[in-house]
Amino acid sequence: MVESVLYPGTVSRVSSVLQRDVKQFGKQFLFDHREETCWNSDQGSSQWITLELPQKAYASEIHIQFQGGFSSRNIILEGCLKNEDLVTLTEFYPEDINALQKFEFTEQCVEKLRLSFPSSTDFFGRIVVYHLDVLGRKP
Repeated sequence: MVESVLYPGTVSRVSSVLQRDVKQFGKQFLFDHREETCWNSDQGSSQWITLELPQKAYASEIHIQFQGGFSSRNIILEGCLKNEDLVTLTEFYPEDINALQKFEFTEQCVEKLRLSFPSSTDFFGRIVVYHLDVLGRKP
């Protein structure tokens, strides 16, 4: 059975926030399960989200919901254990829609994950994410 592996204490980082307005568009809105809030990147290509877990987990699924018109053409998922270099685990090709999208991949033992968005469907390179979760199993 898969469950969220985003433990309490998971540290998240993002490449940018629209006009640096973290109160309205900050990274905290990726995980609040509210339909009206989101993380909104600033403009520019190659946006990203990094997650540092406080302990190991076996990740096997990514759930993500973009705003249509502000999604990524592809997602490069990287992962590693603490004190190791990130390695590419897989690449996904999401649709440019508002619906929650689920991507499965070969289970990986990780403590750090990075989702890179090298190319946006938005002309200015902005990415808007309403929901993000990483599923798998905890040791």
